[in-house]
Amino acid sequence: VQLQASGGGLVQAGGSLRLSCAGASSIFRTSIMGWYRQARGKQRDMVATITWRGSTTYADFAQGRFTISRGKNTVYLQMNSLQPEDTAVYFCNAQYGARSYWGQGTQVTVSS
Repeated sequence: VQLQASGGGLVQAGGSLRLSCAGASSIFRTSIMGWYRQARGKQRDMVATITWRGSTTYADFAQGRFTISRGKNTVYLQMNSLQPEDTAVYFCNAQYGARSYWGQGTQVTVSS
């Protein structure tokens, strides 16, 4: 499973970014898709997940500011009201049964 993440960048505090992750596999459509992030020196944390039926879960820090959605072969993460503590490498993930696939990360940097 190939996952290609994009959309990261540098933004000022209070700004917005939209991350995208394109999947190049038929199993993508029935996988639980998710976004995770890893700040420097910290563990990787779940940001949001979405099932193939559209059910979503969010980390507490993402609730109300971030929105995960998915299209046929792409999963998105709309991030609003970004803060410096949101600075991290963001990874997309596809969970298909017991198998977990990761895309390369995309850097999000929020300046104060």
